[in-house]
Amino acid sequence: MYSAKQLKKIVSEKKENFYYYRRKVRMRFSIDSKKIDHLKPTIKCKKKWYGNSYGGFYVNPHLIDKHSIVYSFGIGKDISFDRKIISRHKCKVFGFDPTPTSIDYINSLPIEPLFAFYGYGISTKTGIEKFYLPEEGKGISGSLLLNQFVSDKGYIEVKMKSFDDISNELGHQHVDIVKMDIEGAEYEVLETLMNSKVTIKQLLVEFHDRFYPEEIKSKQITELLNKNGFEVFASSLNYEEISFINTKI
Repeated sequence: MYSAKQLKKIVSEKKENFYYYRRKVRMRFSIDSKKIDHLKPTIKCKKKWYGNSYGGFYVNPHLIDKHSIVYSFGIGKDISFDRKIISRHKCKVFGFDPTPTSIDYINSLPIEPLFAFYGYGISTKTGIEKFYLPEEGKGISGSLLLNQFVSDKGYIEVKMKSFDDISNELGHQHVDIVKMDIEGAEYEVLETLMNSKVTIKQLLVEFHDRFYPEEIKSKQITELLNKNGFEVFASSLNYEEISFINTKI
């Protein structure tokens, strides 16, 4: 039997999940098809949605087992994706987020042996960077870049690390899944991943083209990913969460 507190939490999570599902459906029917042609699947393979409507992604589950390594960049206050990976495949997930609210959230949760959290983020280089905090009432996710959801006056300095430094410190030369939801900084960071010697099999990215209404930033980076063997195998309803698979390994 669930306690009243547990039932309240379950109901709240279901309401939130339904809200974001409806948002994706509405966005799908308002999208200009010319702006998302490059985000449509170009290869067929097994796919399954992991996580809730807010923080989930499509994954090819046939390519994951208990020995797999998963990097999850951008946690916020939602580890539904990470929990699904762990519960289904019993493999280790490495989570990263420098946002104070996210760090507090993770510290409030029961210890999960297969989830290792690091209170820093991913960037193009290792060092201390300005991290802009969200405007009041506009979510919990901060960003390295100024956009309409963060404040140009409210920022903190946080530790960021490059992908190569992270993988080197953790001792990984291959990562089975890299999930990335880093609020508009993904375009530059993805370029550095393409120059890394560390191999990646599945790359799951939330693109924030809505931050840049004057251009389609995901188009150029998708072309670069394609040149490096990454093909789209799944897209979310609103074409923001895009799943790539590396066809060269």
